Amino acid sequence: MSVLLQVKNLRTTFPSASGPMPVVDDISFDLARGEVLALVGESGSGKSMTALSILRLVPKPGKVSSGSVLLAGEDLLRLPVTEMRRVRGARIAMIFQEPMTSLNPVVAVGAQVMEAIQLHDPINKVDARSRARALFAEVGIPDPEARLDAYPHHLSGGLKQRVMIAMALSMRPEILIADEPTTALDVTVQAQILTLLRNLQRERGTAILLITHDLGIVNELADRVAVMYAGRLVEVAERKALLSNPLHPYTQGLLKSIPSRTPAGERLPEIPGVVPSPDQWPTGCRFSTRCPLCFEPCETIQPEEIEDSAGRRVWCHEVERSMDAESSS
Repeated sequence: MSVLLQVKNLRTTFPSASGPMPVVDDISFDLARGEVLALVGESGSGKSMTALSILRLVPKPGKVSSGSVLLAGEDLLRLPVTEMRRVRGARIAMIFQEPMTSLNPVVAVGAQVMEAIQLHDPINKVDARSRARALFAEVGIPDPEARLDAYPHHLSGGLKQRVMIAMALSMRPEILIADEPTTALDVTVQAQILTLLRNLQRERGTAILLITHDLGIVNELADRVAVMYAGRLVEVAERKALLSNPLHPYTQGLLKSIPSRTPAGERLPEIPGVVPSPDQWPTGCRFSTRCPLCFEPCETIQPEEIEDSAGRRVWCHEVERSMDAESSS
């Protein structure tokens, strides 16, 4: 698959008393056409801020301070504002985390989707309504004609999320960013939304950047996984390789905390502590304060990227030490 999106050394900062405070720090990854890349990690890791940085929607006073975001070779960070507005929705669309707060409560959902269509395509209202109705049918909204005139409070959480997906797909974007697309939905509806995303990706060939903390969802949808912790990537690998043989201690901790991997009756393992705030990040490895394998270099030196022959990338002093020991034996 050819590379569609290249994020290179992306850094996003917010001002603080001690100077610019990075919340996304030197992030680099690729997204191929038709691929599903999952960006995973605990809350506070910087996943959603990475997505907002790609779309140049970082809330003020934050800003993308360095790096590049190349869409088919064109750097989005250097586009004029008017051109970037045309990219959003038309080429890269985003499903935001909370459909309940993303929709305007006093405007019918069909009108909101029609507005998104007409923003990028100068068609009349009749044609826009027809396209919105077709989108509602495509994403599995029952009785789509009647639902066009419904208001958000008339719809269940699952139907609101389907409306958001319809809106995101209205201009057939090349990339769909899905930020925790099943948050606040019950298990049955979650499964329906995941099936919908999987089918749409296969039928349309849309690349998806899936932001989640749920490794069950990762196993359902992802081709590759990028694990993020405290503003940095710690491991990037093919889904099967990462889930069967995680290398970074943080990835190992995340996988051990999955309930299905813990024998019945035993206490669920957990990673001690919490993700530190950006103004308290360690000078060395960001995970050093919570890592059971931490040794001297971890606390003072940021680990360099290690890449194997299969393309797996990992940032860890312990992994580097283990690899060096294997190569010398």
